[in-house]
Parts: sequence; C-alpha cells; structure tokens
Amino acid sequence: MSHPLSTLGVIHTAVSLIPVLSGPYAFIRHRAIDPATRAGKLYLAGLVLSVATSFTVSSTGGLNPGHAFGVVVLLVAFGGVLAARLRWLGRAARYLSTFALSFSFLLSLVPGVNETLTRLPAAHPIAAAPMAPVVLHTLLACLVVFVIGFAAQCWRLRNRALAGRS
Repeated sequence: MSHPLSTLGVIHTAVSLIPVLSGPYAFIRHRAIDPATRAGKLYLAGLVLSVATSFTVSSTGGLNPGHAFGVVVLLVAFGGVLAARLRWLGRAARYLSTFALSFSFLLSLVPGVNETLTRLPAAHPIAAAPMAPVVLHTLLACLVVFVIGFAAQCWRLRNRALAGRS
C-alpha cells in the first residue's frame, strides 16, 4: 500500500509535532505556555510553521476550512501573547494570556486528533470519518483535560498573586 501522505504532507506533519511536543513540555516545566521561556517560544514558532505548512497541503486542491481554522489558532495564540503585555488589563492580563495560549494548544489538537485517527494505522484507520464517535470522544477528553489544566493554572496564578501581597 502506498504512503497516504504526500511529501509536503509528511513535512507538515513533522513540523506540526513541534507545538504538540513543546506545549506539554512547557506545561510540565513552567506550568503554562509562557512566551518568555524557550519552550514557549518554540511552541509559538512551531505553531506558526505548522499553520504555514498547512497551506501547502489540501485534499480539496485549494484553501479549505482547515486553513482558516489554523489562522484562528494563530490569532488566539498571539492574542494571548498580546494580552500579557496589556497593562491596562491589570491582573486579568495574566489569566487572559494563560487562557488564550492554553486554548490555542487545545485548538491545535483538533486537526491533529482528526488526522491521526482517520489515517492511522494506514491499512485500517481507527476512525472512518472526522465525526466518528472515537474522534469526538477523544476531543471531549482533550477538552476535559484543558478545563482541569486551566483551572489548575488559575489556582497557581491566584496563589502567586496572594503570596505577592503578603
């Protein structure tokens, strides 16, 4: 059986692993995707490269909703970077930035989960279609982990703020 991805698809997939790996590393090491850290910078650079390379692959032969979704993910991520710099937001800036960067990671998992489950294993993929129950259940699990993770990040931000007041 021939490989299901084009050469550009393989390159895009490899590049897309950068944010998929650096995001969790940032969460584990720094408890957040922080653009000031090397892991945060790598996440953002990988995200930009992932979205940019997505424009080289298309099952429809042109721009598709997946490309627009990638642009939305970038807007959310860089909105989080910008929010951290908006001093007029006060303490809310940290929460908004943390939410946006974490949410961008969740959003970036949507096409990754879909593509992985509908393509692998190559001979008999786990899911037959993007809306298959296994895809939806996996995305729901990702959402649950996101909610728990964001709540933990908020708790940490609040505790750091309270410790700073004492």
